Amino acid sequence: MASIAVLGYGTVGTGITELITKNRERFKKITGEELKISSILVRDIEKHREKVYSNLLTNNIEDIFRKSVDIVVEVMGGIDPAYEYIKRALKLKKHVVTANKDLIAEHGKELLDLADKNGVTLNFEASVGGGIPILKPLMECLIGNEIKNIKAILNGTTNFILTKMDKEDLSYEDALKEAQQLGFAEANPESDVLGYDAARKLSILSTIAYNEKLNWRDIVTEGITQIDKEDFKYARAHGYNIKLLAISSREEDKIYAAVKPVMVKNNSQLGKVENELNAIVLEGDAVGKVLFTGKGAGMLPTASSVFGDITDIIQNKNKKVLRFNEKEASVQKYWNNSSSWFVRIKTKARIEVMCSIAGDFENCHIFSKYATNPGEVVALVKCKSEDFLSSKINKLLELPYVHEIKRFSIIEN
Repeated sequence: MASIAVLGYGTVGTGITELITKNRERFKKITGEELKISSILVRDIEKHREKVYSNLLTNNIEDIFRKSVDIVVEVMGGIDPAYEYIKRALKLKKHVVTANKDLIAEHGKELLDLADKNGVTLNFEASVGGGIPILKPLMECLIGNEIKNIKAILNGTTNFILTKMDKEDLSYEDALKEAQQLGFAEANPESDVLGYDAARKLSILSTIAYNEKLNWRDIVTEGITQIDKEDFKYARAHGYNIKLLAISSREEDKIYAAVKPVMVKNNSQLGKVENELNAIVLEGDAVGKVLFTGKGAGMLPTASSVFGDITDIIQNKNKKVLRFNEKEASVQKYWNNSSSWFVRIKTKARIEVMCSIAGDFENCHIFSKYATNPGEVVALVKCKSEDFLSSKINKLLELPYVHEIKRFSIIEN
């Protein structure tokens, strides 16, 4: 019998207990083991009195470790107190399964080393793609590949908002409000809409893919709060829509990593991923491009990944424990390859600005047909690197008649 303690009984915790109950007999037939929930840690016992396992509730962490426990499942979220609880569990030689992306992004290496030292497993499949199985395929099925790059939609909240803006012509504010009403966005959505959530997930994916520790704070991160209806109007006119992409790639001895809004073709793999769905495209040197897509959050999708991690521990008790490489990744801030960019320049001196950008970029197309706003210049430019583009934009911003510049990279494939 495998005894499981659950830390947290919110949305995901409820989903986990539901899956364990539903699959108990089937699980025993497949693995020969019976699953038993030993206790559930909550902050407020009264809040959960009507739930199925109310007799197992405790608000005292000591009750968790006082009982016989084989696997600790952490779905509380946040760093504090989850970090201390997981450290304690690992030191007590308990296997741990977590869905906590913040924790793995901040302390993943330390906790994995601690698990290895104590001969137990720390699994965290649900920390990146919710219900999408991505980490195990990356670590096992694609082990024969050198991963060349990652392009991913890793945040369902922002993808829902951008889909509403694209398909229903909503403003950012109205789309956010709808996301909050439907439960896709928190009351304070900053982590999602500013790109931090996607950056943490990208750091975990990239650390495993390139075998170098990538700190999420080193990732250039831009959110979606400044995107407006006009951006989508220009994108639609040319067969594009706008997505918040998490992108990383191996660039010789460095890793390029960024989270930013980009324009993608409507009929591309990522362009067709809508609403709260997530998608991850990995490119390996042997397999080529592989697409993983599905629900990136939610009660049962996330619980599905957690349940898979529990099963993996029970079926593979003697497998080699994952560890993050000691080597810190050298992060490249700018995309150093030739690419196209969509640029909007707020200015009253349109002729002067058009002359400037025509002189700065050899390949420059100004969209006079679609530029209905007399206070801006809209153009598609191609340049040799993002660094080159940034230098020209900074030069334009020094001009007294240039007030603001917005840019989107064009992802063709």
